[in-house]
Amino acid sequence: MGGKFGEMSTLMNYTFQSFNYRDRKSIRPFYDLIANIAAEEYGHIELVAATINTMLTGVKLDDAKDEPYKQHYLFGGKGALPADSHGKPWDGSYVHSSGDLIEDLTHNYFLESGARSGKLRVYEMVDHPAARALTGYLLCRGGVHQVAYARALEHLTGANMSKLFPTPRIETSKIPECKPHIKTGEHLKLYMFSPSDYKEVAAVFNGKHPETGEDLQVVDHAPEGFEPVDLPAETDVFAPDYAPEEIAEIAKKLKKAAGI
Repeated sequence: MGGKFGEMSTLMNYTFQSFNYRDRKSIRPFYDLIANIAAEEYGHIELVAATINTMLTGVKLDDAKDEPYKQHYLFGGKGALPADSHGKPWDGSYVHSSGDLIEDLTHNYFLESGARSGKLRVYEMVDHPAARALTGYLLCRGGVHQVAYARALEHLTGANMSKLFPTPRIETSKIPECKPHIKTGEHLKLYMFSPSDYKEVAAVFNGKHPETGEDLQVVDHAPEGFEPVDLPAETDVFAPDYAPEEIAEIAKKLKKAAGI
C-alpha cells in the first residue's frame, strides 16, 4: 500500500504530474495518458485496502503480538493504513514531478517496473488467496501501464524501452491468478475514466502488446467493478464499535424516520 513502489506512490506520482502538466492543448495525448492512469490507480488503492482488510478479518489480538507492524490492530481497527510493511508511513518525498515530460515518463516506467518486481516477490511470499488474487490482478493491470509508458517514450524519443528492459521480464501468463484477466483481455486495455476527457490517449497507446503481439486497445468507459465486500464487525478492536448491534439499531431507526 504505502511503500516507495506501492500503490500510494503510483497514484500520487501520476496525480501530481497531471496537476502540474503544462501546454496540455499542444501535447495533450501525453497528458491524457498520465491523468487517465492516475484515475485507475485510485481504484488500485481501494483494492489493496480491501485485500488487507480481508486478510485481517478474524485475526485474534493474541495472534498479532509478534507481528512487526501492530498499528493495524492498535489504532487501525484491523484496517489498511498508508504505510509500508514495516509500518513506515507513506512519504510525499516519493513523488517525482519534474515538469519535464520525458523525465517523468521515464520515471513512471521504472516506477511500474519496480512495482512489478515487488508484486512478484509478494506473490511468492504469500499463500493467502486474497493476496494472490490481488497480485494477479495488479500484475496484469500494472503491466498495461508499464507498456503505456514504454510506448509513450518510444513515440517521443525512438527508444524501445521494451527491448532495452524486457517488459515484462517474467511473463504475466506464468502467474495462475493472472490468467482469468488475460482471458478477458485486461492485459491489452487502457480504460478511459471519463465520458468526455482523455479522448486523445489512443494517439499514444496503440500498436502491438510486446508480450503477446495482440493489438492494444483504448476502451471508452471504466472497467466493470464489483460490489464491495461487507466485512463483519471486529468487536475486539471496537470496529465499528464495541457494541455494533446498538449502532445498527440506531441506523435502522434513522432510515425508517427518513423513509429509506
